Amino acid sequence: MREMRAVSFVTQLLDEGQLDDKKYRRMYVHWIEAEREMRGLGVSSKLNADPDFLLHLRDLGRRTADKWLARHFDSIGRESSVDIRAKFL
Repeated sequence: MREMRAVSFVTQLLDEGQLDDKKYRRMYVHWIEAEREMRGLGVSSKLNADPDFLLHLRDLGRRTADKWLARHFDSIGRESSVDIRAKFL
């Protein structure tokens, strides 16, 4: 959380022209999540090493990443795909 606040603060200073953009580089932040699916898992899932469960998580991650890339691929290296202030602050 502290790191996200720092990124947000430096981004704000860059946007306001208070920092030299030759010395400070803008960071683009992206957020990939499967919150609805992960919310349904209990705390005990953190200890679940069952191969089928791990394959399920892998497949969920791949599907989630594929959907995210389809929506945000053009943002990579150009702009953040998440509003840091709204999401973390």
